[in-house]
Amino acid sequence: MEKITGYVDHIIFRNEDNGYTVLELISGGREITCVGTMQYISEGEALEAEGSYTEHSTYGRQFQISSYTFKTPEDEISIERYLGSGAVKGIGMALAARIVRRFGKDTFRIIEEEPERLAEIKGISQRKAQEIAEQMAEKRDLRKAMLFLQQYGISTALSIKIYNTYGPALYQIVRENPYKLADDITGVGFRIADEIAARVGILTDSDFRIRSGVLYILAQAMAEGHVFLPLTELTARAGELLGTDPERAEAQLAELAVERRIVIKEIPAQNDEPADAALEKEDGKTPGIYLASNYYMELNTAKMLHDLNLSAQISPGVIQQRLDQIEEETGTKLEELQRVAVMEAVANGLLVITGGPGTGKTTTINALIRYFEAEGLEILLAAPTGRAAKRMTEATGCAAQTIHRLLEVSGAPEETGARTHFERNMQNPLEADVIIIDEMSMVDIFLMHALLCAVTPGTRLIMVGDVNQLPSVGPGCVLKDIIGSGRFPVVRLTKIFRQASESDIVVNAHKINRGEHVVLDNKSRDFFFLQRDDANVIIRVILTLVQQKLPRYVEASPYEIQVLTPMRKGLLGVERLNGILQQFLNPPAADKQEKEYAGGIFREGDKVMQIKNNYQAEWEVRGRHGIAVERGAGVFNGDMGIVRQINPFAELMTVEFDENRYVDYTFKQLDELELAYAITIHKSQGSEYPAVVMPLLAGPKMLMTRNLLYTAVTRAKRCVTIVGSAQVFGQMIDNRYEQKRYSALGERIREWNI
Repeated sequence: MEKITGYVDHIIFRNEDNGYTVLELISGGREITCVGTMQYISEGEALEAEGSYTEHSTYGRQFQISSYTFKTPEDEISIERYLGSGAVKGIGMALAARIVRRFGKDTFRIIEEEPERLAEIKGISQRKAQEIAEQMAEKRDLRKAMLFLQQYGISTALSIKIYNTYGPALYQIVRENPYKLADDITGVGFRIADEIAARVGILTDSDFRIRSGVLYILAQAMAEGHVFLPLTELTARAGELLGTDPERAEAQLAELAVERRIVIKEIPAQNDEPADAALEKEDGKTPGIYLASNYYMELNTAKMLHDLNLSAQISPGVIQQRLDQIEEETGTKLEELQRVAVMEAVANGLLVITGGPGTGKTTTINALIRYFEAEGLEILLAAPTGRAAKRMTEATGCAAQTIHRLLEVSGAPEETGARTHFERNMQNPLEADVIIIDEMSMVDIFLMHALLCAVTPGTRLIMVGDVNQLPSVGPGCVLKDIIGSGRFPVVRLTKIFRQASESDIVVNAHKINRGEHVVLDNKSRDFFFLQRDDANVIIRVILTLVQQKLPRYVEASPYEIQVLTPMRKGLLGVERLNGILQQFLNPPAADKQEKEYAGGIFREGDKVMQIKNNYQAEWEVRGRHGIAVERGAGVFNGDMGIVRQINPFAELMTVEFDENRYVDYTFKQLDELELAYAITIHKSQGSEYPAVVMPLLAGPKMLMTRNLLYTAVTRAKRCVTIVGSAQVFGQMIDNRYEQKRYSALGERIREWNI
């Protein structure tokens, strides 16, 4: 690391949202271009900056600032330069010269201690003198705060957030309870707060530390899909994280409950695992610990589902008669359970339709649409992802959209700390008589709660999905819990239709789901297994399949054929496969721009996936000549697209997603994207591909499971090819392991229906 000292001559560029700044610093008579996060810096400021020199491909040599401190101008020239730079509103160069001429090196003391004397100077009133003093005081307080915080290793950007949040109270908070930062400020987690606390000298068994650690563990558990944690698991994790006895964490739970930070709720012991004998109550319940927001979200979700579960008094004969008419008009014969599904949807405000591939879910949805359209009712269709919504549109002929777009998402930037906001809510509900949601297995508790907030009692809500698919990426087991509650109408479609039964993809998917072994004789037209036992050989076979054989066989481009793998790491993991597939499917070329990022390369023409929700990302649909014909915001985890342009001068990468939506990413935003020639099976949920290729060798037992294999197979429309070990394939069918998710929506539903 190097240090440079000088004053800010002028600011070339500043991003007001994140503070990223490009400026010219005069140091020892030299002009140095500096870049870094410097939100509160002004022209004329004197700095001591720490960082390193870098070479920009376009702009040349730059000094990348990692941290900096303000230096108080001491000589008259520096004082005049600072005051006249615009750092203090209302003072220009001429007025700054008059102030310094009058007060000299004593200028800053006069402004701080005797600001009324500024009125002695022509052009400065008493009011203006006071405003100048207040501005200087605020800047002085900020600098003092930053110097104080930097001694504890806190970055400049984070120091500014802390100052804006607490003002003068920050000194007491940092010295006494730095864990409060983790509660109040986005970007400060438990680990950062813990590092600050260690520097401050707070003991490791501090009550503040233990309480903050408990909240951190509960928040981290959400990333694993849990809505709460059992007491025994929470305290065990706390002991490991904090290096203290688990009993110390348990002792702090009552205090957190009093503060309404957590809710302690008795949860029925799970049937598939023994409850802790020491903690299980006589009634078969064990304590579950929730973040308070999670508990009330789960409780309110149950209440809103209960409110929608209304009955309509409609003659079954009338419904049957109308179904006969729909069959005649469409030339489609509905199976008995499909007719039952339509009758239940007409007679109830809430309905779940579940079934595996080939059981007629889409046909049932189409019959529902025809029925309700004939009634003159307003119908809305939605699915959790863009690809699932696109499939729904193609299958029904009616416009479907993502649930986020249905609810008119309007997220705030992450750094503001604000939660995602939906324009459609209790105050502004959806205007519809019937709402049909497909791929419900992908919906987590947060999205379900947001959806229900926008649905008024009297609107029919029909939820369709395959309960045997992998659960949602986000917390909860919404579809499974709703069905398992036993309180709402559920129709299970079980019959495999004749056309579907001719597909071995469908037949074998159902066999896998039942735990039956599949015959791998390659006599099928759409389900193939190629025995290979070496990872590098498997990769060569995949390249041949994707580049040459499958595109002709399924009449699709290589980009439409999806490689699905259980793992991210390893010889057959996503990371290695993507590097190899990119090399062969989109090799370097003189006419293709590239951007090296995080040890990998993005290249024009690459297939990429969005890996985090970005509610602020602006997109546009482009018509002829690239002119925008529609604009919107929001790109979501799992959206796939093609890199259309990389502009190294503007430092932008343009990606075209489904529905011709173009999104520009700054190079700093590229952590939101990854190559998608190969993706994990988890990421494929809700999607359908003309052909799926799945490499399969030994892996961790918790990944090589039946429902993971089932999900992969059901993603294929025309062809599945598995390349690898038949023994591993059989072991996956036998492996019923499902990672435990702690969710009690079913229990909350039953509480409301007592």
